[in-house]
Amino acid sequence: MTTNDCSCTDYADSRRSFLRNALAVTGGAVATVAFGETFRQTAYGATDGNVLVVLSLRGGADGLSIVVPHGDPDYYPARPRIAVPKASLLVRDDLFGLHPGLKPLEAMWTANKMTAIHATGLPQPNRSHFSAVEEIEDADLGSAVRTGWINRLIGLDADKGPLEAVTVGSGLLPTSMYGPEPTLATDRTENIQLFGAQDDAAQVQRRKALTQLWEDAEGPLGLGARSSLATTATLGPALAQRYVPANGATYPDSDLGLALKDTARLVKARVGVEVVTLDYGSWDMHSGLGTLDSTGPGSMQGMVSNMGQALAAFFTDLGVVGDRVTLVTLTEFGRRVQENGATGLDHGWGNATLLMGSGVKGGRYYGRWPGLGGANVDVDVAVTTDYRSILSEILASRFGTSSSAVFPNFQPQALGIMA
Repeated sequence: MTTNDCSCTDYADSRRSFLRNALAVTGGAVATVAFGETFRQTAYGATDGNVLVVLSLRGGADGLSIVVPHGDPDYYPARPRIAVPKASLLVRDDLFGLHPGLKPLEAMWTANKMTAIHATGLPQPNRSHFSAVEEIEDADLGSAVRTGWINRLIGLDADKGPLEAVTVGSGLLPTSMYGPEPTLATDRTENIQLFGAQDDAAQVQRRKALTQLWEDAEGPLGLGARSSLATTATLGPALAQRYVPANGATYPDSDLGLALKDTARLVKARVGVEVVTLDYGSWDMHSGLGTLDSTGPGSMQGMVSNMGQALAAFFTDLGVVGDRVTLVTLTEFGRRVQENGATGLDHGWGNATLLMGSGVKGGRYYGRWPGLGGANVDVDVAVTTDYRSILSEILASRFGTSSSAVFPNFQPQALGIMA
């Protein structure tokens, strides 16, 4: 089989197109930070509450390479050149094993703080990067209302403080955070400060003057100015100091490593982080997916290894603060079962979800395995677990949130993945 014509400029464009400009109204708070090819958005809530980190594997990551169904008789025949050898897999049971690039996370698995759910995804196949990202992040299929699931989540907060929404590194928001929540733009968290004054006395006078100027201004501009003044007064000082990772944590020198390091700083600063999303890509490997001997960021081995190192450093850095943090991975779709003629994989459907951190009932695999198609291996992985069921259980466990408020018109399946 040869590689399908992907038109994957769709994906390259969608990394920016799926983000949306948002104007201010009411609600929780959001921040976006760009680290090269990794984007981070943050929602602010209670200063010492639980934190959800959503790691989006942009481009359609291959779940069959990350959580390998070595016990399915059709896996190895379908991938004669790119299959992950059974002997190299981590934490194997009779059916599944983890990619060896996740070795830094093995201790979390054995400590029952990490799990994987297979055959997850959208209820219906969607092979368009842009459209599938929109569906995943809107999470309200069939609705014409333009709000994302994270925006709906933070809108439930009773405490409506001034840190409504902050965009760092971009003036754009992803669909998951689009909606009636205010935004503030800055290029980096450490730059959330009031510019134009060089000493403390001048800062006080400048802030006083700007407050008087904008306190009664109407419209989005006035609201934006007041939000900026409030944010720089509270969030800026908390993030102004040089950050040194704790507990011997060593982050990889990569976009994801830098983004997770900055996220750990935000969580430990106790400035009200509630939800953080990280956009890590590209996983769109139509050709040259590679083997365990492959190196570099463009190979599956390179991507998974970087992810394993960065996530392990993140939880090591958090230490006891990690007792408030739960992390879940999402991707817009999986890949086909059978490798193509370019030793890659074309767009598919079902995928695998990783879940780790506080509240997770780990150390085992979840999900109803549909099989890989028997003799007809040129197929998708079927979805047996709607990704919203995973998110619903996390939100109920960690935030006490009803799924109906965040995922309208959806009845979640009970999975038992959270304590």
